[in-house]
Amino acid sequence: MQFIIHHSSFITLSSLIAHHSLIAHRSFPRRPNPSIQPPPTYLYIMNVFLTGASGYIGRPVVTELLRRGHAVRALVRESSVGKLPKGAEAVIGDALDASTFASKIAPCDTFIQLVGVAHPSPAKAKEFRAIDLVSVRESVNAAMRAGTIRHFVYLSVAQPAPIMHDYIAVRAEGEQLIRDSGLHATFIRPWYVLGPGHRWPYFILPLYWFWSLFPTHRDTARRLYPVTLAQIVETICDAAEDLPMRPRIIEAPEMRGAASPIHPDAMSVPAHPPR
Repeated sequence: MQFIIHHSSFITLSSLIAHHSLIAHRSFPRRPNPSIQPPPTYLYIMNVFLTGASGYIGRPVVTELLRRGHAVRALVRESSVGKLPKGAEAVIGDALDASTFASKIAPCDTFIQLVGVAHPSPAKAKEFRAIDLVSVRESVNAAMRAGTIRHFVYLSVAQPAPIMHDYIAVRAEGEQLIRDSGLHATFIRPWYVLGPGHRWPYFILPLYWFWSLFPTHRDTARRLYPVTLAQIVETICDAAEDLPMRPRIIEAPEMRGAASPIHPDAMSVPAHPPR
């Protein structure tokens, strides 16, 4: 599990049992019959530019986008090219320097920002500002310079929260940079993402249920309940395929409970014309 911080919801006992059953029985990534080539699941083919493509969340996101039939350009360091799923186009560059990749974004129309410090903790406050904040600032600048990006999808973090204040502050600043750019934007806010190598919060899931019994803590508990890797990947890809008319926020309850999570205050239009 990776601290984007990605912990989430206190829920009812019945919902908790159902959630545990879902985690136990849902596999990821999906493995369709290799002899069958499924058609794209989206009406239009997107051209996606993605940062953080070689990471814990980035690699399965790239795989899923390709499975859905979209074209993917992935920003990576030269040493990480071999980590990209087959079918993605590698763009060699530095996520902390827009000049190394801005000219390589076009003709992409969707930008997915996944760069962040691995395994965040309160001790990494300086790294959050030096990496997370600088990377989103450079990505926004690059997207604006490219002139082709219509939708910016940002993996943020649940907020507010009682801990990790420096991390949350940096992610909130990142969201504001994107809002100020005028780009159509989706902010995805998990607290903790459960998956391979990120499983220790399973041991404290019952506490979320217990805390949710108190009305004053219920909403916070639901927002901070962990989501699975499969859920966050599906959320990112579904969100990328739906262009909001105004900034859209997707939080943990929607990630866990909707196949196509759309925030109720967002209106959507087809994001990408046919090629």
